[in-house]
Amino acid sequence: MSESKSTVSTGPLWLRRLRAAGGSLPERLRGFRGHTIRQWRRSLQFRTVAATVMLTAMAFVGVGAFLSGQIAQGLYQERLATALDESRRGFSTVESIFDGAIGSDQATTTEVVLDALSQLQGSFDETDRKVLLAPLYEKDQENLWLGETNVGGLTSNAIPDELRETIATGEEDAIYYRPVSIVVDNRDVPAIAVGTRVVLPPGNEYELYLVYNIASAQQTLDYIHRSLWVAGAVLLLLVGTIAWFVTRAVVGPVGHAADVSEKLAAGELQERMEVRGEDEVARLGASFNHMADSLQQQITQLAELSQMQQRFVSDVSHELRTPLTTVRIAAEVLYDARNDFDPVNGRSAELLYVQVERFQALLADLLEISRFDAGAAVLESEPTDIFTVIRNVIEGAQPLADQSGSRITIVSSLERCVVDMDTRRIDRILRNLLVNALEHGEGNPIEFLVESNEEGVAVALRDHGIGMSEEDASRVFDRFWRADPARARTTGGSGLGLSIATEDARLHGGWLDASGREGKGSCFRLTLPRNRDGEVNESPIPLPPADFLEDGETETTTNSTASTGTAARKTSDEVKT
Repeated sequence: MSESKSTVSTGPLWLRRLRAAGGSLPERLRGFRGHTIRQWRRSLQFRTVAATVMLTAMAFVGVGAFLSGQIAQGLYQERLATALDESRRGFSTVESIFDGAIGSDQATTTEVVLDALSQLQGSFDETDRKVLLAPLYEKDQENLWLGETNVGGLTSNAIPDELRETIATGEEDAIYYRPVSIVVDNRDVPAIAVGTRVVLPPGNEYELYLVYNIASAQQTLDYIHRSLWVAGAVLLLLVGTIAWFVTRAVVGPVGHAADVSEKLAAGELQERMEVRGEDEVARLGASFNHMADSLQQQITQLAELSQMQQRFVSDVSHELRTPLTTVRIAAEVLYDARNDFDPVNGRSAELLYVQVERFQALLADLLEISRFDAGAAVLESEPTDIFTVIRNVIEGAQPLADQSGSRITIVSSLERCVVDMDTRRIDRILRNLLVNALEHGEGNPIEFLVESNEEGVAVALRDHGIGMSEEDASRVFDRFWRADPARARTTGGSGLGLSIATEDARLHGGWLDASGREGKGSCFRLTLPRNRDGEVNESPIPLPPADFLEDGETETTTNSTASTGTAARKTSDEVKT
């Protein structure tokens, strides 16, 4: 077992990750590629080091290719110059020998030629220089005393036809050359073939070649290439290491600042950057810490002010309960006896009673908000059919519906939907939404839309009244906010109803959102999980409604990607008022 662990932990980092990934090699390679892409996107240090290494590699390849070409050209030109100089002297000597053999017989001419070729070979090893004498290329000659002759085992097949043709058609005393490849020890090696045209008795023309083996120059070039590759690998390693250390010195504090920022955002206001030295990074850290100190101080002050405000609202609300109860009792007495007063005092008693009732409703809302702020709100949930709650809300708002002339319908594809909920709080949410819809619906129809999925249930209240703008929809749940503060309050209201409804929905693990279009009405949607401990990520009802969307416009409300087909809905209950 220990031997297996040792095997996994050895080798380069990328290889260890491939081994640890499991699966086939292609799968491991795909995983490693995905990891590299993620590192490239997320790590500035990785991108900097990788870009530096790649650019250095490109520069090294370019410079290396240029140097390699220059060195190869230099070695070749030097070896060629030596070969041409030696060939010129050798050919001159051999031609003198051949000129002295004119008039000799065949045997004598053959002996002279062999001696001249041996002399031309000289002290060179047969693998370094080879000699070849062959009849002139593609010319029919009669009475040839000597056929193809060589020293070193070279044949005319090794000579390019182009060179042979050039010698055959060129000037008689000219020297020509071409790079060729010859076989030495069963392997091909580079060489230079230098040739000229000579005449032998009894007047026939031949091609005379000296072939120089330049494998040593190629070996030198290969050695230089290997040295360049090794030097390049070492250079890339050094550049990558240097870039890593340099970028780490710069990116490290930035990453540390990002970590500290995330902790500050998470509420750990005491976190600070570690400052060292007096350079730019140190000044950045000091500035960051100063900013964090300022933010902590301001957030602390705001938190204290918020607590003081909440405590003030809670204390005032509780302190007002007793005197308000006394005033309410007195107002009820005066209201009951208003018929015994003169018209002015009677009307005053009525106004006093109504305003005390509104004051008491406002005080109840403030007390409820203070419970939410203090975290004292308790959810008392039990399985309940949500249609029962909706019908009770409609029945309770029927007098206001009679006054406004709106028709209220329940539209759903469901007959029954049981949800774990606090009936009192859900009743308060829906009642608040319905009262607002009746007040601003201008007598137009109002629909309750109810749909559900595996996770949750949604209830949307749709009116066709004055509507509201997108800015109003984004602020409608703020405390004490009204779209038109100067508008007459026909049904009272403290401006806290929707704020309380939002807190009730959040207490259930759901949410409440709104959408509207001016002149087309408004739609409020309540989304709840089906079970008390469940979660809901997607509302079963889309928001905004389809008739709110302009041509080409798409749904933009968060967690409202599910859709409910209109054709699938059916009216399960209708209340006409």
